[in-house]
Amino acid sequence: MKPKYRATSREGESKTAAAKMGVKPFSVFFIVIFLFFLMANSEKEEVRQGLVTFLDKLAPGNGQRDSMLGWNLISDPCTDKWHGVSCHSDNKSVKSIVLEKFSLSGVVDASSLCIVKSLQVLRLRNNGLHDLIPEDIRKCKSLTHLFLSGNKFSGDLPISIAELSNLKRLHVSDNYFTGQLPNMVCVSSLISFLAENNNFTGKIPDFDFSNLDAFNVSNNNLQGPVPDVGGKFNADSFSGNLNLCGKPLSNACPPSSSPSPSPSSSSSQPLEKKDRKSFGHGFPIYSGYIILGLVVLLFLSFKWVSKFKNKEEALEDEKKEMAQETSGDKPSETSNSNGSKNGIGIRSIRSEYSLTSLESGMTTSGLVVLTSRTLRGFQFEDLLSAPAELIRRGKHGSLYKVMLDNGVVLAVKRIKDWGISKQDFKRRMDLIAQVKHPRVMPPVAYYCSQQEKLLAYEYLQNGSLFMLLYGSPSGNSFDWRSRLNVAAVVAEALAYMHEELLESGIAHGNLKSSNILFDKNMDPWISEYGLMVAENQDQSVISHNKSLKNKSLTAATFKADVYAFGVMLLELLTGKVVKNDGFDLVKWAKSVVREEWTVEVFDKFLISQGASEERMMNLLQVALKCVSSSPNDRPSMSQVAVMTNALKEEEEKSISFDT
Repeated sequence: MKPKYRATSREGESKTAAAKMGVKPFSVFFIVIFLFFLMANSEKEEVRQGLVTFLDKLAPGNGQRDSMLGWNLISDPCTDKWHGVSCHSDNKSVKSIVLEKFSLSGVVDASSLCIVKSLQVLRLRNNGLHDLIPEDIRKCKSLTHLFLSGNKFSGDLPISIAELSNLKRLHVSDNYFTGQLPNMVCVSSLISFLAENNNFTGKIPDFDFSNLDAFNVSNNNLQGPVPDVGGKFNADSFSGNLNLCGKPLSNACPPSSSPSPSPSSSSSQPLEKKDRKSFGHGFPIYSGYIILGLVVLLFLSFKWVSKFKNKEEALEDEKKEMAQETSGDKPSETSNSNGSKNGIGIRSIRSEYSLTSLESGMTTSGLVVLTSRTLRGFQFEDLLSAPAELIRRGKHGSLYKVMLDNGVVLAVKRIKDWGISKQDFKRRMDLIAQVKHPRVMPPVAYYCSQQEKLLAYEYLQNGSLFMLLYGSPSGNSFDWRSRLNVAAVVAEALAYMHEELLESGIAHGNLKSSNILFDKNMDPWISEYGLMVAENQDQSVISHNKSLKNKSLTAATFKADVYAFGVMLLELLTGKVVKNDGFDLVKWAKSVVREEWTVEVFDKFLISQGASEERMMNLLQVALKCVSSSPNDRPSMSQVAVMTNALKEEEEKSISFDT
């Protein structure tokens, strides 16, 4: 009986073991899942705790501010949208912290901050933060943008800041930093370093200046020679350092003491003879250097001329020169009695005028004066005899500055190759003149025949938006608030014109930065409204076919204006010249945004001036909506006007808050 009992016991034990073996994998699976959840939750808790501690150190003893910003341990910085916090596209990890102009008066706790391993952008400009920047900042390995300007930081910049291998922009201007500048030569990604208005000492260390697009160490206590910057930065980047010398500064460095020549048998030769001999031996080498220098000089000259030519072409709103014109259509530039040139094609206009008069049997000039009291009684012959200056020539025609005898100055547009009938042209001009907006330039007079179409506008002396952005050094003073104001004013004016002329189907048709002009008060005006029909439309259909199909073409014209406005917004934000009708700029901007390096889109001048990145981001989103590849996805100009004006109001409120 005992053996049987033993067998039964062993069988039971094996079943129990088998049962245990069957349960164990199942239990382990749930345990692993549970532990993973705890770890993930623990990591989130750690990030929240780190951020809350970081803010407590920035604004010590200000719990009310913390609650207003939404930073607390019971909410999520991404899903609950903590103020000043932006997250990556997965909405699970923090990407940037922007707390500017918050009157923060504490210190930076880098050890708490760098718990957030995903952090790329830290913006704490224009507060009252003080004390040192801790060496622990090196733990923020993902950091690409560090903006600390406009505070009260002191002491040395931490050496460990050079360990941030992903850093692209480091701005520490307007503080009380001392000691030497950090050696950032190993940070190959760095493209902007601003450290002006501090108390840095010592020499300027090596930087990869070829990779930098912004650099400023002015108004410090630096000394020694300025490094070779390759001509990229002018004296403004180094001024205010009394002991700095060398180009691009005006004070040259003192010559270094040369080692005295060692005595030799050659020293017994007469100096003149020795110099001649050495020159004779070295002449082939010197001539080689001279030839090489000439080749480099010619190459640089060629590049400069090519660049200048490209800007001139863009400046004249041309990507191609006008097609060869027939001799009867070319402007005849014959000098008048006072030596000025008459560039409106007098011969061709005179012959056409005579032909028109004979056909109509009328003795009047045919010039229609619309809105200007100063042009009452003005005749076509007066326009022909007035001295004119060619301003620019584009693919749609030429623009002239015309000075009348009574002192009035006009901008006269001579339109080329517009297949529109005289009746439709007159109707179009009359409608535009009737719809008045204080920021849209109405035509003051026009002339129309079978072969010639002229439009006269009031001449505005302060140039165009294009010139302000690209054509002169004054573009550097075109700050963010001015650009945002232009965007808001143009959007509102364009929305008004669209609404008033919707039934007539008259959009702008050729909106671009060169058609935004500035008066003596630097207020923007939209010029040449309705002077062109979008090129993808068949004008004969618009003129003669009033069917329902025509409505879709009309809608496309207004949507084309929205696209053009979006391109203009990108110009304001990026400072880049438009080429290929804006498609190149749009493609580039979308690619940069897609790669989540949105801040690299913006004009470096705006970044250096401390423009609000949040509002620039919002305006960029408006621009991207406008340049959507699908016209149906683009907003109306009324919607765009609401968005841009809201941003302008936010900017104005921030100004009043700061003051």
